Amino acid sequence: MASRYWVVALPVQQTSSATSLWNTLQDSISKHSFDTPLYRFNIPNLRIGTLDSLLALSDDLVKSNSFIEGVCSKIRRQIEELERASGALSSSLTVDGVPVDSYLTRFVWDEAKYPTMSPLRETVDGVHTQVAKIEDDLKVRVAEYNNVRSQLNAINRKQAGSLAVRDLSNLVKPEDIIVSEHLTTLLAVVSKFSQRDWLASYETLTTYVVPRSSKKLYEDNEYSLYTVTLFSRDADNFRNKARERGFQIRDFEYNPETQESRKQELERLMQDQEAFKASLLQWCYTSYGEVFSSWMHFTAVRVFAESILRYGLPPSFLSVVLAPSVKSEKKVRSILESLCDSSNSTYWKTEDEGSVGVFGGDTDAHPYVSFSINLV
Repeated sequence: MASRYWVVALPVQQTSSATSLWNTLQDSISKHSFDTPLYRFNIPNLRIGTLDSLLALSDDLVKSNSFIEGVCSKIRRQIEELERASGALSSSLTVDGVPVDSYLTRFVWDEAKYPTMSPLRETVDGVHTQVAKIEDDLKVRVAEYNNVRSQLNAINRKQAGSLAVRDLSNLVKPEDIIVSEHLTTLLAVVSKFSQRDWLASYETLTTYVVPRSSKKLYEDNEYSLYTVTLFSRDADNFRNKARERGFQIRDFEYNPETQESRKQELERLMQDQEAFKASLLQWCYTSYGEVFSSWMHFTAVRVFAESILRYGLPPSFLSVVLAPSVKSEKKVRSILESLCDSSNSTYWKTEDEGSVGVFGGDTDAHPYVSFSINLV
């Protein structure tokens, strides 16, 4: 699949016809740029209105196109991000089950959705409104997904940080803690370089420490987690003495109900994240197709309006889609220009005949109507 296409409209001369111009273009492309795919881009006869209305519409089409193309890109990037997060293989983007490149190269105007007798302004505004609604929906759905993901990431950070800051609830078992009328168990975070010092000194930091009560529960790259059992009345004094020696006593209270609640919350958030991700991905696939379809109808309106302004009335032009390679662009531009038979051809030339502007910005660089469609 090509990543960039040109949508071009060539003027049909009074002594010729769209069919003969199409045949001539096919022959020229096959002889001089045989690696360039070429397709008809069928645009129905749309309601023209007045010249003033076309001129006013033409100014707005550039801005609207940038907006629509931007929404298309946002949805595509969101799909790519979700697929990377899932580790899933990328699925091809489609419009009503048809790959987007095929939809473009075999474009058929949807009369039911966009009646050709409607004013062009009404059609354009309808497309813009629909795409704006999809963009708003995208923002809401992404915000919901990111909110759940942020909550889950916050929990994971607490569980993955160093022992000095991480949640200790999943590291401590009921049997590690002694809580009675007179005794309590504290949790000490000890630097890995100070473990020998801790084991040698914890029993004598205060008077009422249970001998040989310290046990290592866990260690990471920086710290080790130890228990120590002592009389409850001596706990505050022990904390102060431990701090003076560089040992951190973590506040911790083992509560089975709290532990179970945290576990259930984590499981719920994981399930919610997967559900939001799957729902958002499916929505993005569907919405991308809707936006792309709207974009192609919008493009057809642009080509039609620009061709009327460029070539005059009655409408007499041939619209096509091409996908030249980079090395073939200059040759294809030359072929297209030669078929314009325009006295203004020299005026329309640019310093770099092979250059192509962005969609909506390259029409004035050539003696024919030309827009670019970027699919990636």
